[in-house]
Amino acid sequence: MRQANPFQPPKCFQEGFKLLGDAWTLLIIRNLSDGGQRFCALQRKLNNVNPVTLTSRLKKMEKLDLIERQTETIDKNSVCYQLTDKGEEILPILLALETYAKKHFA
Repeated sequence: MRQANPFQPPKCFQEGFKLLGDAWTLLIIRNLSDGGQRFCALQRKLNNVNPVTLTSRLKKMEKLDLIERQTETIDKNSVCYQLTDKGEEILPILLALETYAKKHFA
């Protein structure tokens, strides 16, 4: 029987690190922490990130239940993206990372 490598982190840690290691995902979460936003507003706040990249990240985050799409009540063709409870659970980690970066890299 093969033994687990003691230096290999558990798969759940690897998945979490893969998610948190993606800069666009963290920036989207940070921007949505103030409330729901439309696609164009997010794109502007992210220094005009390529729309294909933003669409890809938003779909991935929606699939992971980190964000949800809400159809606007006035304009049915517009959607607003907002954090889910699962997405909001990442905020303390993100804020700790921001605090660390300000302390050591500012």
